[in-house]
Amino acid sequence: MKFLFKNISIGKWTIPLPVFLWFALAMIAAIAEISRGHAAINNYDIFAGVFEHTLQQKNLYIPYPGEYIDSNHYGPLFSVLIAPFALLPDYLGSFLWCVANAWVLFYAVRQLQLTDRQQNTILLIGVLEMMTSIHNVQFNPMLTGWIMLSYVLIEKEKDTWATLFIVAGLLVKIYGIAGIAFFWFSKHKLKFILSFIFWLVVLFCLPMIISSPAFIIQSYKDWYHSLVEKNAQNIDAADTNFMQDISVMGMIRRIFNYDHLRNYFITVPAAILYALPFLRLSQYKQAAFRISYLCLAMIGVVIFSSSAESSTFVIAVTGVGIWYVIQEGSKKWHTNTLLVLVILLTSLSPTDLFPPYIREHLILPYSLKALPCFMVWCVLIYQLLLKDFTKPAAINRQS
Repeated sequence: MKFLFKNISIGKWTIPLPVFLWFALAMIAAIAEISRGHAAINNYDIFAGVFEHTLQQKNLYIPYPGEYIDSNHYGPLFSVLIAPFALLPDYLGSFLWCVANAWVLFYAVRQLQLTDRQQNTILLIGVLEMMTSIHNVQFNPMLTGWIMLSYVLIEKEKDTWATLFIVAGLLVKIYGIAGIAFFWFSKHKLKFILSFIFWLVVLFCLPMIISSPAFIIQSYKDWYHSLVEKNAQNIDAADTNFMQDISVMGMIRRIFNYDHLRNYFITVPAAILYALPFLRLSQYKQAAFRISYLCLAMIGVVIFSSSAESSTFVIAVTGVGIWYVIQEGSKKWHTNTLLVLVILLTSLSPTDLFPPYIREHLILPYSLKALPCFMVWCVLIYQLLLKDFTKPAAINRQS
């Protein structure tokens, strides 16, 4: 596998192969969808519609069958984020939107205090999920980068900018709330709190610049109701054709044919397990402990969400990639086994490289795409609760 880490020459530039593959595959995925016409970039049409409807002060959360299929489920702040792309011709805007998503995630990986080889390994592990998300013209790679950057900036004691990414992620797509957990690692907690409140006010109001205060306030209320309705729809396998609720709750509901399982029966115990590592105050100083919690947050925000779909797993699998490269010493057989399961069942299962019969009769009907990530999450919980992170760990940057 050493050939995957070689450099390639393009003109005057020498580029690591994982970096070349990352951007080349992102652009190929974007072009492949655009070449199929508007029907293939329906999600981008929804996104651009958020900007246009905000300008027109039209409800952001009702269907517009004359413009696109399905409806918007992102917060009003998304209208400002998508604006520079929505102002361009559709195909150009869509292409640049996809490349921007790939770039933000790439940039975030490059900011981690890891070796170049570790960073490149993360890119290789996450590239398939990145492509899956790009094929769906989704926002998830950018959101993954935001979660990671909030962690990185707290590590660098730049809490003001860290909270910008946390609040932005929260007000665009609820998954951004994962970054709030990094508050416990901040050395400037009061600054974190005040910055969080500042950005919450600023970003809440920002879409009012292209609309009106009354419309944006009403839109946040509409957003809440749309999320409640979507959650109810997500757990209905017949209604979503098994494409939603790819989560721990979804696995239980579908494997045991228990459609009436309430999410909180799973999410409340999971939340308690999330909180317990914060009691290990003596471990906070260890970089390996903190970055392990980043992995836990990135995986958990996906696998414990009934809104999780295939393209969302770029967040979780990137977390798995980070977890994999920070394991000390030579990789043990169980660590490698978990990674192989993640690549096979999570990343490859939605692709044409995976046997269609197994995908359609086993993976999709039982939400098994989430299973390997859940297994890694359990290992992380064990490590964060019991492992002594004061022992040396090879996670420092080396050029």
